[in-house]
Amino acid sequence: MAHFAQLDDDNFVLQVIVVHNNECLDENGNESEAVGVAFCKSILGEATRWKQTSYNGNMRFNYAGLGYQYDPIRNAFVPPKPYPSWVLNETTCRWDAPVAYPTTGRSFSWDEATVSWVEIIYAQPYPSWIQNEVTGRWEAPIPIPDDGKKYSWDEPTTSWVEVI
Repeated sequence: MAHFAQLDDDNFVLQVIVVHNNECLDENGNESEAVGVAFCKSILGEATRWKQTSYNGNMRFNYAGLGYQYDPIRNAFVPPKPYPSWVLNETTCRWDAPVAYPTTGRSFSWDEATVSWVEIIYAQPYPSWIQNEVTGRWEAPIPIPDDGKKYSWDEPTTSWVEVI
């Protein structure tokens, strides 16, 4: 299946549609973006604008999505800029934080006010649980059984109880 992004006058993606590969074949049986665009226009109007996109990113860097913008100079779909301080990576056509994500194994979220990554502090779910020093996450004092059944934590008995 082929995917095509409809663009507005400012090259922002309005929608992405799926087109059967047969609708993209030229007279020699070769896949052609121009043939696919013509098919899209035949269905949704001659005045519409289309660019082919790809799930695996082997075409135009990124799979197009709502809010993405097609950049004709880079021939790329660029996602929305998540924060004002982030910069466009010319190699990936994605936005990078001005500060590298910490590699401590813990979880962080971006704080635009301080232009830095801030560690996510998880609330202790139960008094008996212990915080993992590496990840910062809370863990039960005993591992959850790995037998395919569903379990819930029971704090009074400090054990896993099967959910029936």
